Amino acid sequence: MNDTPHVVAVSGSLRDESTTRTALAPVLAAAELEGATTELIDLRDYDLPLYGSDGRDAGDAPELRRRIREADAVVLGSPIYHGTIASPLKTALDYCGFDEFENTLVGIVVTAGGRFPTPAILHLRTAARWVRAWVHPTHVGIPDASDHVDPGEGVDDEYADRLEDLGADVARYAAIGRLPELREQAEADPITSD
Repeated sequence: MNDTPHVVAVSGSLRDESTTRTALAPVLAAAELEGATTELIDLRDYDLPLYGSDGRDAGDAPELRRRIREADAVVLGSPIYHGTIASPLKTALDYCGFDEFENTLVGIVVTAGGRFPTPAILHLRTAARWVRAWVHPTHVGIPDASDHVDPGEGVDDEYADRLEDLGADVARYAAIGRLPELREQAEADPITSD
């Protein structure tokens, strides 16, 4: 990682008028204000067949993996569908693994048409920890998203503040992924005292 962190947000929604994609905009804007470079991965732009017998390199999977692997922090955004994450995001995550996420800070944003999207948040936390990512301790869940997020206008103040806080944090703490590397360096070259 260089001195400028690179933050990538992945939108798991394929809807043109997506509250999830709209909610990721203030996250990335706040990360930029903290000095990060940012990028939105819009899964509508990727050919990602359902993961299976075609293997890890089907469709645009190699490009997706490259872009995620180059990130210092990743924000995963999904609508909740039937109590879990949207299938486009699940498919994208299936193509990724330790090489893309280990020791990478991950933030989570989930939107819901109704009640608070706790199950999808927990599923994303579990998936990220499974590939040894550092999951940011707070997340942003937006229930009744159409009341708070307008794809043409943006996010209301209540949720915009939370999304901006998450974006600023992932930019500030993106270096957390370097902790194992720094620990190894310290163990290899310990400071000795007289």
